[in-house]
Amino acid sequence: MAPDAPLPLSAWAGDIAVEPGTDLWVFGYGSLMWNPGFTFAERHAATLPGYHRSFCVASHRYRGTPERPGLVLGLDRGGSCRGIVFRVAAAEVPSTLDYLWEREMDNRVYLPRMLRVRLRDGRSAAGLETVDACCFVVDRSHPQYCRGLDETAVVCRIAGCCGQRGPNIDYLANTVEHLKQLGICDPRLSELYDRVRGHPG
Repeated sequence: MAPDAPLPLSAWAGDIAVEPGTDLWVFGYGSLMWNPGFTFAERHAATLPGYHRSFCVASHRYRGTPERPGLVLGLDRGGSCRGIVFRVAAAEVPSTLDYLWEREMDNRVYLPRMLRVRLRDGRSAAGLETVDACCFVVDRSHPQYCRGLDETAVVCRIAGCCGQRGPNIDYLANTVEHLKQLGICDPRLSELYDRVRGHPG
């Protein structure tokens, strides 16, 4: 590269605006909660209003196949979602965003959004009760977004599909178990798991 050539833009630069030299908060509602994969300075139980955790994303590889797609979680409109929010120190923000875009934005079924979340376990180290956090919301215009699936259809898919990372039901079971370990109650997901376990598959 020539000395005066511009540096290549990071993959996330066109999706999210991050002020250089500032910390970043990241909201996790699925596997990011118990397996963030990045260094963080603090973490808190938190609630995101306006969105809920939902099996609304078709999985053609990890938990299903193109012929028989499974389902994985997305943040969809309506309700609220309890999760974990992480503060990433300013020096770690660029590398953390590089990692998150590689992990979450491969097929761009999610839309990264800076949304206000409320801390549930007191205040942050800086005394904040609410923070703006990077959240990965499902893109309702994406072909993998499963619009209008009723609960029976969701149960059938999760009970009967399998992909490169194993049966779809294992993904649901792992999520429910980790939520319990984190002290996060999601009755809708627990009821879904009970129904899937009772389905013939």
